[in-house]
Amino acid sequence: MAGLLDGKVSIVTGASRGIGRATALELAAQGSQVVVNYANSSSAADEVVAKIAGAGGEAIAIQADVSKTEEVDRLFATVMEKWGRVDTLVNNAGITRDTLLLRMKLEEWQAVIDLNLTGVFLCTKVASKIMLKQKSGRIINITSVSGLMGTAGQANYSAAKAGVIGFTKTVAKELSSRGITVNAVAPGFISTDMTADLKSEGILQFIPLGRYGEPEEVAGMIRFLAADPAAAYITGQTFNVDGGMVMF
Repeated sequence: MAGLLDGKVSIVTGASRGIGRATALELAAQGSQVVVNYANSSSAADEVVAKIAGAGGEAIAIQADVSKTEEVDRLFATVMEKWGRVDTLVNNAGITRDTLLLRMKLEEWQAVIDLNLTGVFLCTKVASKIMLKQKSGRIINITSVSGLMGTAGQANYSAAKAGVIGFTKTVAKELSSRGITVNAVAPGFISTDMTADLKSEGILQFIPLGRYGEPEEVAGMIRFLAADPAAAYITGQTFNVDGGMVMF
């Protein structure tokens, strides 16, 4: 493998499946050494590592719950011990606990906020310290169209993803003087485990392109922001990959 990320190190959280998996494979295809972070599914993460290695790349799988400070610290310490740098961070890990507001339990609210928003904060804080010393780095936060328009039954998820957008803009301003870009990608309905149980008939009518997106299509945007020289002058932005679902 050889490409725009030769000699670079990329961390992708929640990389054992879906968008995270596609992103890990895409960044590896650009020559990056890839950290495949996962919370529970070691076999799925190992499969991603094996696929990258089989194509001539280099990757490692590291278990860590990114909503927990000590596990995030361990994740980055392991990466620094092995490779000594972090060039790209993709904050992708996330969960849903969908239900209407009046039925939502505090623990369902908190679990989503802890992983989908606090996890982004924890990983970005540690990564930014490394990148500041390097005077370079690219951070891509995965938000959602739900954070832009709201989705009934997802008060927790929509709030967390909206928070990611505000966080992205603020951190972009704080880190820009040291050559670090921070952007967000907002997927719409993508064919992943998270959307597998949804009834597509009622959803597709709101998507101008008339279909769900594929994880690889989101990974392509992430690859551009992480690797392409043309993205060096882009920061603090949110890019929708949603088939035209949200237009402003």
